Amino acid sequence: MARAVILGGTGVIGAAVATRLLDAGWQVDATGRDAAHVPETLAQASGFTFVNSDRADARALRAVVGDGAELIVDCLCFTEEDALTVLPFLADADAAVMISSKAVYVDEFGNHSNSATKPVFPLPIRETDATVAPGRGDPTSREGYGANKVAAENALLDSGLPITVLRPSKVHGAGAARPREWVFLKRALDGREQLALAHRGRGGDHTTAAANIASLVEVAARHPSARILNAGDADAPTGLQIAEAVAAHVGRRFEFELIDDDVDPQYGAHPWDVVPPIVLDLSAARELGWQGETFAGTVGAELDWLLREHELGATARFDDDPFFESFLDYRLEDAYLLLRSLSRESL
Repeated sequence: MARAVILGGTGVIGAAVATRLLDAGWQVDATGRDAAHVPETLAQASGFTFVNSDRADARALRAVVGDGAELIVDCLCFTEEDALTVLPFLADADAAVMISSKAVYVDEFGNHSNSATKPVFPLPIRETDATVAPGRGDPTSREGYGANKVAAENALLDSGLPITVLRPSKVHGAGAARPREWVFLKRALDGREQLALAHRGRGGDHTTAAANIASLVEVAARHPSARILNAGDADAPTGLQIAEAVAAHVGRRFEFELIDDDVDPQYGAHPWDVVPPIVLDLSAARELGWQGETFAGTVGAELDWLLREHELGATARFDDDPFFESFLDYRLEDAYLLLRSLSRESL
Protein backbone atom coordinates (compact mmCIF):
# COMPACT_ATOMS: atom_id res chain seq x y z
CA MET A 1 0.00 0.00 0.00
CA ALA A 2 1.39 3.40 -1.02
CA ARG A 3 1.97 5.80 1.87
CA ALA A 4 1.27 9.53 1.86
CA VAL A 5 2.31 12.03 4.51
CA ILE A 6 0.23 15.21 4.71
CA LEU A 7 1.77 18.08 6.64
CA GLY A 8 -1.16 20.06 7.99
CA GLY A 9 -3.69 17.33 7.44
CA THR A 10 -6.46 18.67 9.66
CA GLY A 11 -7.27 21.82 7.67
CA VAL A 12 -9.85 22.04 4.91
CA ILE A 13 -7.31 21.20 2.17
CA GLY A 14 -5.40 18.55 4.11
CA ALA A 15 -8.58 16.74 5.15
CA ALA A 16 -9.88 16.73 1.57
CA VAL A 17 -6.57 15.36 0.26
CA ALA A 18 -6.52 12.67 2.96
CA THR A 19 -10.07 11.61 2.12
CA ARG A 20 -9.31 11.42 -1.59
CA LEU A 21 -6.15 9.37 -1.13
CA LEU A 22 -7.79 6.99 1.34
CA ASP A 23 -10.58 6.36 -1.15
CA ALA A 24 -7.90 5.55 -3.74
CA GLY A 25 -6.31 2.96 -1.46
CA TRP A 26 -3.45 4.93 0.06
CA GLN A 27 -2.24 4.76 3.65
CA VAL A 28 -2.34 8.33 4.98
CA ASP A 29 -0.44 9.85 7.90
CA ALA A 30 -1.59 13.41 8.60
CA THR A 31 0.11 15.83 10.97
CA GLY A 32 -1.39 18.50 13.17
CA ARG A 33 -1.28 19.93 16.66
CA ASP A 34 -4.71 18.87 17.88
CA ALA A 35 -6.43 15.58 17.12
CA ALA A 36 -9.75 17.25 17.94
CA HIS A 37 -9.49 19.11 14.63
CA VAL A 38 -9.59 15.88 12.60
CA PRO A 39 -13.06 15.35 11.07
CA GLU A 40 -14.75 12.38 12.71
CA THR A 41 -15.26 10.50 9.44
CA LEU A 42 -11.55 10.85 8.71
CA ALA A 43 -10.40 9.87 12.19
CA GLN A 44 -12.36 6.62 11.95
CA ALA A 45 -11.26 5.77 8.42
CA SER A 46 -9.19 2.65 7.84
CA GLY A 47 -5.66 3.50 6.77
CA PHE A 48 -5.63 6.95 8.40
CA THR A 49 -3.27 7.95 11.20
CA PHE A 50 -3.07 11.31 12.94
CA VAL A 51 0.40 12.33 14.11
CA ASN A 52 0.79 15.16 16.62
CA SER A 53 3.73 17.02 15.12
CA ASP A 54 5.16 20.52 14.72
CA ARG A 55 5.74 21.36 11.03
CA ALA A 56 8.60 23.72 11.92
CA ASP A 57 10.57 21.08 13.86
CA ALA A 58 12.99 19.18 11.60
CA ARG A 59 13.36 16.35 14.11
CA ALA A 60 9.59 15.99 14.28
CA LEU A 61 9.45 15.86 10.48
CA ARG A 62 12.05 13.11 10.44
CA ALA A 63 9.96 11.10 12.89
CA VAL A 64 6.86 11.56 10.74
CA VAL A 65 8.47 10.71 7.40
CA GLY A 66 10.39 7.79 8.92
CA ASP A 67 11.74 5.49 6.24
CA GLY A 68 10.09 7.52 3.52
CA ALA A 69 6.79 7.92 1.74
CA GLU A 70 5.67 7.71 -1.84
CA LEU A 71 4.00 11.11 -1.53
CA ILE A 72 4.46 14.12 0.74
CA VAL A 73 1.87 16.89 0.63
CA ASP A 74 2.79 20.13 2.38
CA CYS A 75 -0.19 22.32 3.27
CA LEU A 76 1.86 24.48 5.66
CA CYS A 77 4.71 25.79 3.54
CA PHE A 78 4.52 29.58 3.78
CA THR A 79 8.14 30.75 3.75
CA GLU A 80 11.53 29.94 2.29
CA GLU A 81 12.56 28.69 5.73
CA ASP A 82 9.59 26.30 5.73
CA ALA A 83 10.67 25.01 2.32
CA LEU A 84 14.29 24.49 3.35
CA THR A 85 13.19 22.68 6.51
CA VAL A 86 11.15 20.10 4.62
CA LEU A 87 13.36 19.83 1.52
CA PRO A 88 15.74 17.11 2.83
CA PHE A 89 12.78 14.79 3.45
CA LEU A 90 11.27 15.29 -0.02
CA ALA A 91 14.26 13.55 -1.58
CA ASP A 92 12.99 10.29 -0.05
CA ALA A 93 9.58 10.61 -1.72
CA ASP A 94 8.52 9.59 -5.21
CA ALA A 95 6.49 12.79 -5.50
CA ALA A 96 5.72 15.89 -3.45
CA VAL A 97 3.09 18.61 -3.60
CA MET A 98 3.31 22.08 -2.06
CA ILE A 99 0.16 24.16 -1.62
CA SER A 100 0.90 27.72 -2.68
CA SER A 101 -1.60 30.42 -3.70
CA LYS A 102 -2.79 32.54 -6.60
CA ALA A 103 -1.86 35.48 -4.35
CA VAL A 104 1.61 35.23 -5.90
CA TYR A 105 0.41 36.68 -9.22
CA VAL A 106 0.96 40.37 -9.94
CA ASP A 107 -0.56 42.54 -12.66
CA GLU A 108 1.30 45.04 -14.85
CA PHE A 109 0.65 47.79 -12.31
CA GLY A 110 2.22 45.88 -9.43
CA ASN A 111 -1.08 44.94 -7.79
CA HIS A 112 -1.86 41.49 -6.43
CA SER A 113 -4.83 39.85 -4.73
CA ASN A 114 -3.94 41.32 -1.34
CA SER A 115 -3.22 44.84 -2.60
CA ALA A 116 -5.36 47.78 -1.52
CA THR A 117 -6.10 48.30 -5.23
CA LYS A 118 -7.71 45.33 -6.90
CA PRO A 119 -5.53 43.83 -9.64
CA VAL A 120 -6.34 43.70 -13.34
CA PHE A 121 -5.06 40.36 -14.58
CA PRO A 122 -5.01 38.93 -18.10
CA LEU A 123 -7.81 36.44 -18.69
CA PRO A 124 -7.07 33.73 -17.88
CA ILE A 125 -3.96 33.79 -15.65
CA ARG A 126 -1.32 31.29 -16.73
CA GLU A 127 1.32 29.68 -14.52
CA THR A 128 3.99 31.51 -16.52
CA ASP A 129 2.55 34.97 -15.79
CA ALA A 130 4.41 37.42 -13.56
CA THR A 131 4.53 37.02 -9.78
CA VAL A 132 5.52 39.29 -6.95
CA ALA A 133 9.20 39.30 -6.06
CA PRO A 134 10.28 36.68 -3.51
CA GLY A 135 10.53 38.05 0.02
CA ARG A 136 11.20 37.19 3.63
CA GLY A 137 8.96 39.65 5.48
CA ASP A 138 5.96 38.85 7.64
CA PRO A 139 4.11 36.01 5.84
CA THR A 140 0.86 36.92 7.61
CA SER A 141 0.81 40.47 6.23
CA ARG A 142 -1.01 41.49 3.06
CA GLU A 143 2.26 42.38 1.34
CA GLY A 144 4.32 39.54 2.79
CA TYR A 145 2.05 36.57 2.12
CA GLY A 146 2.56 36.26 -1.63
CA ALA A 147 6.22 37.26 -1.52
CA ASN A 148 7.00 34.53 1.01
CA LYS A 149 5.06 31.98 -1.00
CA VAL A 150 7.15 32.80 -4.08
CA ALA A 151 10.36 32.41 -2.07
CA ALA A 152 9.15 29.02 -0.84
CA GLU A 153 8.18 27.93 -4.37
CA ASN A 154 11.60 28.90 -5.71
CA ALA A 155 13.46 27.02 -2.98
CA LEU A 156 11.53 23.85 -3.72
CA LEU A 157 11.59 24.02 -7.52
CA ASP A 158 15.29 24.92 -7.64
CA SER A 159 16.04 21.62 -5.91
CA GLY A 160 15.30 19.65 -9.06
CA LEU A 161 13.11 17.23 -7.12
CA PRO A 162 9.72 16.10 -8.49
CA ILE A 163 7.73 18.73 -6.60
CA THR A 164 4.41 20.02 -7.88
CA VAL A 165 3.42 23.50 -6.71
CA LEU A 166 -0.34 24.10 -6.68
CA ARG A 167 -1.75 27.62 -6.81
CA PRO A 168 -5.41 27.59 -5.69
CA SER A 169 -7.65 30.64 -5.48
CA LYS A 170 -10.68 31.16 -3.22
CA VAL A 171 -10.75 27.80 -1.39
CA HIS A 172 -14.04 26.36 -0.17
CA GLY A 173 -14.96 23.13 1.56
CA ALA A 174 -16.41 21.60 4.70
CA GLY A 175 -14.54 22.79 7.77
CA ALA A 176 -13.23 26.00 6.21
CA ALA A 177 -12.01 28.45 8.84
CA ARG A 178 -13.62 31.33 6.97
CA PRO A 179 -16.39 29.99 4.70
CA ARG A 180 -17.13 32.88 2.35
CA GLU A 181 -20.33 31.22 1.14
CA TRP A 182 -21.81 32.03 4.55
CA VAL A 183 -22.39 35.55 3.21
CA PHE A 184 -25.18 34.23 0.99
CA LEU A 185 -26.27 31.21 3.03
CA LYS A 186 -26.95 33.32 6.12
CA ARG A 187 -29.18 35.61 4.07
CA ALA A 188 -31.21 32.63 2.93
CA LEU A 189 -31.47 31.30 6.49
CA ASP A 190 -32.53 34.74 7.73
CA GLY A 191 -35.34 34.82 5.19
CA ARG A 192 -33.90 37.63 3.11
CA GLU A 193 -35.80 37.72 -0.17
CA GLN A 194 -33.81 40.42 -1.95
CA LEU A 195 -30.08 40.42 -2.58
CA ALA A 196 -28.17 43.41 -3.90
CA LEU A 197 -24.96 42.71 -5.84
CA ALA A 198 -22.35 45.27 -6.80
CA HIS A 199 -21.13 45.49 -10.40
CA ARG A 200 -24.35 43.77 -11.52
CA GLY A 201 -23.06 40.54 -9.95
CA ARG A 202 -20.48 39.95 -12.65
CA GLY A 203 -17.47 40.25 -10.32
CA GLY A 204 -15.60 37.01 -9.81
CA ASP A 205 -12.57 35.50 -8.11
CA HIS A 206 -11.98 31.91 -9.25
CA THR A 207 -13.28 29.47 -6.66
CA THR A 208 -11.31 26.36 -5.71
CA ALA A 209 -12.97 23.41 -3.98
CA ALA A 210 -10.72 21.58 -1.55
CA ALA A 211 -12.01 18.44 -3.28
CA ASN A 212 -10.67 19.70 -6.62
CA ILE A 213 -7.28 20.36 -5.03
CA ALA A 214 -7.36 16.81 -3.69
CA SER A 215 -8.08 15.29 -7.10
CA LEU A 216 -5.25 17.34 -8.60
CA VAL A 217 -2.88 16.10 -5.87
CA GLU A 218 -3.77 12.54 -6.85
CA VAL A 219 -3.02 13.30 -10.51
CA ALA A 220 0.30 14.92 -9.59
CA ALA A 221 1.24 11.84 -7.55
CA ARG A 222 0.67 9.65 -10.62
CA HIS A 223 2.81 11.94 -12.77
CA PRO A 224 5.64 13.20 -10.56
CA SER A 225 7.57 16.16 -11.93
CA ALA A 226 8.82 19.64 -11.02
CA ARG A 227 6.03 21.97 -12.12
CA ILE A 228 3.53 24.68 -11.19
CA LEU A 229 -0.19 24.11 -11.67
CA ASN A 230 -3.12 26.44 -11.15
CA ALA A 231 -5.89 24.83 -9.11
CA GLY A 232 -9.50 25.92 -9.46
CA ASP A 233 -13.03 24.72 -9.97
CA ALA A 234 -13.87 23.57 -13.49
CA ASP A 235 -15.84 26.77 -13.97
CA ALA A 236 -15.12 30.25 -12.65
CA PRO A 237 -18.49 31.48 -11.32
CA THR A 238 -19.43 35.12 -10.89
CA GLY A 239 -20.85 36.46 -7.64
CA LEU A 240 -24.33 36.17 -9.13
CA GLN A 241 -23.79 32.52 -10.04
CA ILE A 242 -22.38 31.74 -6.59
CA ALA A 243 -25.41 33.31 -4.91
CA GLU A 244 -27.75 31.35 -7.18
CA ALA A 245 -25.96 28.07 -6.39
CA VAL A 246 -26.07 28.68 -2.64
CA ALA A 247 -29.76 29.62 -2.69
CA ALA A 248 -30.65 26.64 -4.89
CA HIS A 249 -28.95 24.23 -2.48
CA VAL A 250 -31.33 25.24 0.30
CA GLY A 251 -34.38 25.48 -1.94
CA ARG A 252 -34.50 29.26 -2.08
CA ARG A 253 -34.43 31.92 -4.79
CA PHE A 254 -33.28 35.48 -4.30
CA GLU A 255 -34.80 38.48 -6.02
CA PHE A 256 -31.61 40.09 -7.29
CA GLU A 257 -30.98 43.81 -7.38
CA LEU A 258 -28.04 44.18 -9.74
CA ILE A 259 -26.28 47.45 -8.95
CA ASP A 260 -24.63 49.45 -11.73
CA ASP A 261 -20.90 50.12 -11.78
CA ASP A 262 -21.25 53.83 -11.02
CA VAL A 263 -22.74 53.13 -7.56
CA ASP A 264 -20.47 52.88 -4.49
CA PRO A 265 -19.47 49.17 -4.39
CA GLN A 266 -19.99 49.06 -0.61
CA TYR A 267 -23.60 48.48 -1.59
CA GLY A 268 -23.87 44.89 -2.70
CA ALA A 269 -20.32 43.98 -1.71
CA HIS A 270 -19.40 40.29 -1.54
CA PRO A 271 -16.13 38.33 -1.22
CA TRP A 272 -15.79 37.63 -4.95
CA ASP A 273 -16.42 41.17 -6.22
CA VAL A 274 -13.41 41.60 -8.50
CA VAL A 275 -13.96 43.32 -11.87
CA PRO A 276 -12.66 42.26 -14.29
CA PRO A 277 -12.87 38.81 -12.71
CA ILE A 278 -9.88 36.69 -11.72
CA VAL A 279 -9.83 33.49 -13.75
CA LEU A 280 -7.11 30.85 -13.60
CA ASP A 281 -6.00 28.96 -16.69
CA LEU A 282 -6.44 25.26 -15.87
CA SER A 283 -5.09 23.93 -19.17
CA ALA A 284 -1.90 22.51 -17.66
CA ALA A 285 -3.83 20.50 -15.07
CA ARG A 286 -6.23 19.19 -17.70
CA GLU A 287 -3.34 18.13 -19.95
CA LEU A 288 -2.22 15.80 -17.12
CA GLY A 289 -5.65 14.18 -17.11
CA TRP A 290 -7.26 16.15 -14.30
CA GLN A 291 -11.02 16.50 -14.61
CA GLY A 292 -12.34 18.85 -11.99
CA GLU A 293 -15.87 19.54 -10.89
CA THR A 294 -17.79 22.81 -11.01
CA PHE A 295 -18.43 25.13 -8.08
CA ALA A 296 -22.10 24.10 -7.89
CA GLY A 297 -21.07 20.46 -7.99
CA THR A 298 -18.71 20.80 -5.02
CA VAL A 299 -20.03 23.55 -2.75
CA GLY A 300 -22.79 21.36 -1.33
CA ALA A 301 -20.38 19.66 1.10
CA GLU A 302 -19.51 22.99 2.68
CA LEU A 303 -23.11 24.22 2.74
CA ASP A 304 -24.34 21.02 4.40
CA TRP A 305 -21.60 21.37 7.01
CA LEU A 306 -22.60 24.99 7.62
CA LEU A 307 -26.23 23.99 8.01
CA ARG A 308 -25.26 21.43 10.64
CA GLU A 309 -23.13 24.01 12.42
CA HIS A 310 -26.05 26.45 12.31
CA GLU A 311 -28.39 23.91 13.88
CA LEU A 312 -25.86 23.45 16.68
CA GLY A 313 -25.64 27.22 17.21
CA ALA A 314 -21.98 27.19 16.17
CA THR A 315 -22.09 29.72 13.33
CA ALA A 316 -22.00 32.75 15.64
CA ARG A 317 -18.22 32.66 15.29
CA PHE A 318 -18.61 33.65 11.66
CA ASP A 319 -21.01 36.48 12.45
CA ASP A 320 -18.47 37.79 14.98
CA ASP A 321 -15.61 37.61 12.50
CA PRO A 322 -14.70 41.15 11.30
CA PHE A 323 -14.22 39.73 7.80
CA PHE A 324 -17.97 39.13 7.48
CA GLU A 325 -19.09 42.36 9.17
CA SER A 326 -19.56 44.55 6.10
CA PHE A 327 -20.86 41.71 3.94
CA LEU A 328 -23.59 40.92 6.46
CA ASP A 329 -24.58 44.49 7.28
CA TYR A 330 -28.20 44.36 6.21
CA ARG A 331 -28.61 48.05 7.04
CA LEU A 332 -26.47 49.01 4.05
CA GLU A 333 -28.42 46.71 1.77
CA ASP A 334 -31.79 47.87 3.08
CA ALA A 335 -30.80 51.52 2.70
CA TYR A 336 -29.89 50.99 -0.93
CA LEU A 337 -33.01 48.95 -1.65
CA LEU A 338 -35.21 51.61 -0.05
CA LEU A 339 -33.61 54.43 -2.04
CA ARG A 340 -33.90 52.38 -5.21
CA SER A 341 -37.59 51.71 -4.52
CA LEU A 342 -38.30 55.38 -3.84
CA SER A 343 -36.47 56.37 -7.00
CA ARG A 344 -38.53 54.00 -9.08
CA GLU A 345 -41.77 55.24 -7.54
CA SER A 346 -40.87 58.81 -8.44
CA LEU A 347 -40.45 57.98 -12.11
